[in-house]
Amino acid sequence: MGVVIIDGSTVRAFVTDDQQFTKSVDERFAALDLNNDGVLSRSELRKAFESLRLLESHFGVDVATPPDELTQLYNSIFERFDCDGSGTVDLQEFRSEMKKILLAVADGLGSCPIQMVLEDDDQSFLKKAADLEAAKLDPNHAQAS
Repeated sequence: MGVVIIDGSTVRAFVTDDQQFTKSVDERFAALDLNNDGVLSRSELRKAFESLRLLESHFGVDVATPPDELTQLYNSIFERFDCDGSGTVDLQEFRSEMKKILLAVADGLGSCPIQMVLEDDDQSFLKKAADLEAAKLDPNHAQAS
């Protein structure tokens, strides 16, 4: 387990590093594409967001959200990702929306640093952003990660 300190510039640098960002997003997409058909279905994307528990908790405390309200929220998220209305999310759509989300996170953080406690095997985009920044500051860090 480790502690990282990031701010908006850390996240923005990760998103604007096309090689690292694309590699990370493509890996996440592949992991979410459970049936390996090259697109994300509504249920595959929902499982991804359910695993994050963003909508069922508030600062780590479980919140009782009615199932129909959760379904509406997940459907809204899916529709946001499904830019062309095809009923599936392809890799380009996923990349585009993840970029928008992470840039919004960067804007929200601004120059105010935050501390995050992360497991060593954490594969979150924020951990990847912190690792990229650390590698730029200490080239030996990239070999250790």
